[in-house]
Amino acid sequence: MDVYGLIGNPVAHSVSPGLHETAYEVRGLDARYVTLETDPERLDQAIEGAAALGIDGLNVTIPFKEAVMEVVDPSETAASIGAVNMIDFSTDPPTGDNTDAAGARRALERHGVDPGAGTAVIVGAGGAARAIGHMLVSAGATVHIANRTASRAESLASDLGGTGHSLDVVPELAAGSDLLINATSVGMEEDRSPVSASVFHEDLAVMDAVYTPLETRFLQDGSAAGATTIDGAWMLLYQGVAAFERWTGVEAPVSAMNEALRNRLESEWSES
Repeated sequence: MDVYGLIGNPVAHSVSPGLHETAYEVRGLDARYVTLETDPERLDQAIEGAAALGIDGLNVTIPFKEAVMEVVDPSETAASIGAVNMIDFSTDPPTGDNTDAAGARRALERHGVDPGAGTAVIVGAGGAARAIGHMLVSAGATVHIANRTASRAESLASDLGGTGHSLDVVPELAAGSDLLINATSVGMEEDRSPVSASVFHEDLAVMDAVYTPLETRFLQDGSAAGATTIDGAWMLLYQGVAAFERWTGVEAPVSAMNEALRNRLESEWSES
């Protein structure tokens, strides 16, 4: 049996086990996916222990995405982003990669959006913004970063090769842009948007990194203005798809994984 899993703290409510085990079942793989809540003071021991136990791959979540880079060999993509969310133990030392960028790219492409065409505005300057921004700049897009603290946006933009701004200029930026992305946690389990409804227009594609709820206020406002909308579950799905395919060498059953993920998210939201 192959064993994969997730390290983080906390990990109890992760949707990753259902996402991956659906794929194992559909593809007939003898594999399991486990969650491993890890002591922040013993991360290096956890990775060494996983390798010693013969674990085949691990996803990495908060608060370890940056710290784990010190105990794995980061890929070029992970090194550029500054974070690892997937470890491959088939190499020595283990390879750390970042599939968040690939997840964002495939989410956009799934909805007919070319990530390298035109101009994008990313709201937020944290880890999600860095991964998405790196992908967009690498694809050839012009990228603007807007954040409540403008200095953080400017710092991230300098690293990526974009421009940094305060949130005040989002209406002006969005008016001439093709893509608007919420990479903050605003809207998570709350009826709020990080931007005014007036910034949306029908020529925009709008993507939210938040996936609880699936239909955030940000996306509702975008839809009302006629924009193409992409919920956060698509990025979550495709980062998992990329990890599954990297670990197993098998084409992921994307439709089945998507159905399992959405059923889980909708069930959790209805119970909250």
